[in-house]
Amino acid sequence: MLTPVTDTDGAPFWEYAARGELRVQACGDCHEPRFPPRPCCPHCQSFSNEWRLTSGRGRIWSYVVPHPPLLPDYAEQAPYNVVVVELEDHPRIRLVGNLVSRAGARLDSLDPRHLRIGARVQVVFGDGGLPQWVLA
Repeated sequence: MLTPVTDTDGAPFWEYAARGELRVQACGDCHEPRFPPRPCCPHCQSFSNEWRLTSGRGRIWSYVVPHPPLLPDYAEQAPYNVVVVELEDHPRIRLVGNLVSRAGARLDSLDPRHLRIGARVQVVFGDGGLPQWVLA
């Protein structure tokens, strides 16, 4: 399993995910949500930030089924999908992950034929709090 490389700005995202919460960083002054996390708001240049809880609902904005697998360590789970999910509460925020049959399932647990642009999904959390997605 891949483990995220965290930095100071992104560490809270992973801490919340480990608790089963999908949160996004937002500006503490203008309240504009942003992802990936960063120290300064790109809209008002404020260094104030907050972490907003999301509903965890979204839709598949894009996807790919890599052939051959992008990562050699995952070759035994191929074919697997990589999805880009647009969050329902914050449509300008898109997260990359995998669509699986249930939380913690293998990357190949869902037949790639079930992937559709626009399909409604819900976040679930796998091993170590890794956000994954299931069909809603």
